[in-house]
Amino acid sequence: MVLKKGKLVEAITGVVLGAFAVFVGLLLPVLILATLLKESLPALERFGILKFLTGTVWDPVSEVFGALPALTGTVLTTFVAALIALPISLGIAIFIAEIAPRKLKPIFSTAVELLGAIPSIIYGMWGLFVIAPLMAQHVEPFLQETLGKVPLLGRLFEGAPTGIDLLTSSFVLSIMIIPFMSAVVKDAFSMTPPLLKEAGYGLGATKWEVIKDVVIPYSLPGIVGGVVLSVGRALGETMAVAFLTGNVHQIPKSLLDPLTTITVAIANEFTEADSDLYLSSLYYLAFILFILSFGLLTFAKFFILERVGKRWGAGTI
Repeated sequence: MVLKKGKLVEAITGVVLGAFAVFVGLLLPVLILATLLKESLPALERFGILKFLTGTVWDPVSEVFGALPALTGTVLTTFVAALIALPISLGIAIFIAEIAPRKLKPIFSTAVELLGAIPSIIYGMWGLFVIAPLMAQHVEPFLQETLGKVPLLGRLFEGAPTGIDLLTSSFVLSIMIIPFMSAVVKDAFSMTPPLLKEAGYGLGATKWEVIKDVVIPYSLPGIVGGVVLSVGRALGETMAVAFLTGNVHQIPKSLLDPLTTITVAIANEFTEADSDLYLSSLYYLAFILFILSFGLLTFAKFFILERVGKRWGAGTI
């Protein structure tokens, strides 16, 4: 009797948990995708796919909408933020996992992870009132006077140093994703078998050589996973960059140009959408962002991580 009751409880638990998994992993994304697609139909019928994706004009008065500036701004901001955050996150993870004294590891780890608990709007306001003036008055003029003089590279620093631009928004966004990236990378480093590291030390390798030749190669899938998760987080970020992009629908030609992203455009203009086509175009942007984020994570999981894991003989996340 007790055995039958136990099997019944297991069966019910399996059905309930399976329903949760199907709802979160399959049904919920399909419902969101269907809603975005339904609301995007007027803009989709008016502009199509190619015309909307390649259009550079965003004019609500004339009801002409193109997604290329917002799409380009989203990709560039995320790319520059990941480029800044990656070496810093690696350094933090290496220090906490391999160098810091054992008693201090929990303190440093908690301090870094607490940065991820700060609301994104706080990052945005801090960036606007602290980082933007600092960038405009000191950092960006310095970059123009130094790197701006280098042929070809100098084009990245053309323009007026206002502090409301691609560079500042990417810098603040990088600070926001560092806790996520460093936490995943640190956990990946901690999963390196001690026997591998001891073997390296036994062969006469220094601590840095063990980190470089043993820990990092073994943890490479985790590093890639941390980067991908952070990029996915950065793609959908709104308030951390809403104050700093300038919300200008243009394709930035340098790091000092104002721009907009898909999330910023939706947040700033959703309440101002006074026509069905305008509102549908914003839904269309959201639909594109959903496909971009979902596609990136899917591609990273089934192609990049699997190949990296097979190459280095480590598991994927």
